[in-house]
Amino acid sequence: MIVGVPKEMKQSEYRVALTPAGVTVLAAAGHRVLVETGAGNGSGFENADYEREGAEVVGTAEEVWSIADMVMKVKEPLPEEFGYFRDGLLLFTYLHLAAAPDLTKALVDNGVTAIAYETIQLANGSLPLLTPMSEVAGRMSVQVGAQFLEAFNGGRGVLLGGVPGVQPAEVVIIGGGIVGTNAAKIALGMGANVVILERNADRMRYLDDVFGSRIQTLMSSPYHIAEAVSKADLLIGAVLIPGARAPHLVTEQMVQSMKKGAVIVDVAVDQGGSIATVDRPTTHKDPIYMKHGVVHYAVANIPGAVPRTSTFALTNVTISYALELANQGMDAVRKSVPLQKGVNTHRGKVTNEPVAAATNLPFTPLEKWLDSVPYDRLQL
Repeated sequence: MIVGVPKEMKQSEYRVALTPAGVTVLAAAGHRVLVETGAGNGSGFENADYEREGAEVVGTAEEVWSIADMVMKVKEPLPEEFGYFRDGLLLFTYLHLAAAPDLTKALVDNGVTAIAYETIQLANGSLPLLTPMSEVAGRMSVQVGAQFLEAFNGGRGVLLGGVPGVQPAEVVIIGGGIVGTNAAKIALGMGANVVILERNADRMRYLDDVFGSRIQTLMSSPYHIAEAVSKADLLIGAVLIPGARAPHLVTEQMVQSMKKGAVIVDVAVDQGGSIATVDRPTTHKDPIYMKHGVVHYAVANIPGAVPRTSTFALTNVTISYALELANQGMDAVRKSVPLQKGVNTHRGKVTNEPVAAATNLPFTPLEKWLDSVPYDRLQL
C-alpha cells in the first residue's frame, strides 16, 4: 500500500501523523511511504530523518493525496483539502465529525473511507488512540489555566497553589475520565484544591483510590455542577461521549455566577464543547475571549502546543493499526471490532450512529456492508 503523510494545515498545528520510527515499521513491511516536505519540521523531524527510514519526500500536499491509498493525518481535513477527496481513499486521522457536518458531507459525497482515531474502541470501552492526546490535553489544561489566571492575561490574579498563609485556587473538573484524571494530577501537583464531578460511581471510586482525600469527588448533577462552578477559579470541561457532540453541562447562567476573572478551559470544544458559553473554537495564536467577565480558552488542538511530545505519543498508538490497514486494507476492518467502530464513513454512507444523528445524515450500519461483500472481494 502507498501511505501518505501530508503537512498539517490547521493554524498552529505542528504535529505530524508519523515519526520516522513509524515510517520504519511501514517500510519494513514493504509499504511505500510518502511524506510532504517539511511535514515533520514542527515536531523536530527533518526531511532527511524520514528519507533515512525509507520514506519518499514529495514537494506538495497534492502529490501525497493523489498518489496515496491511505492518508494519515493528525487533525481533520480543512475545506481547502476537501478537493483531494476521492472514491476509495482511506483517511486515518482524528475527525470529530459530530461537530463538522460540512466535512462529513464531503467525505460521504466523495466515497472516502474515513477511520477516526477517536472512535476506535476496545471491548472494555477504552479509546486507545484518543488516550495519549487526552493525557496531554488534560495536563495542558491546567498549565494554560494557570497562565490565564494571571492578571496580565485577564485572569483574577490567583496563583494556583497559593503560598503559606494564602488559600490555593479552586480547580473544578467536569468529567473524571482520562482528561479529567490527568488534569487532576497536574492541579494537585501545583498545590490547588481540586473537585471532580463525575456521573459514573465506579469511576469515582477509582478516583478515590488513586487520589484519596487529596481531591473531592461529586456526583455530576445540575445542582452539584452549579454549586461547584460558582466557586471555581479554574473550570475544566473534560466530558466525552465517543463520536457524539459533548453535552452542555454548564449553562450560561452558571457561567454568569462565576468569579470575575475566573478561567474556563473546555477540552471538549472539538466535539462542540461542554460549556454553553464556549460558542466557538479559538486558536493558539488567539486563544481566549471574555464573556460575563470570565476568560474562555477554547483551543481545539491543545496538544499541538507540545508537538514533539504529542507526535511521539500519537505514533506509539496509531502505528499498529496503520500497519494492519496497510497490510490488509478493509480485510483488517472485517477482522477487528475496534477498527469497525473507527469507521465513520464508507462508500458514501455514514457508518457511525452518533455522527449520523449529530449531522442529520442517514445512518448505515457498517455490518450491512461487511455481511454483503464476500470476504475475498473486500477492498478499499
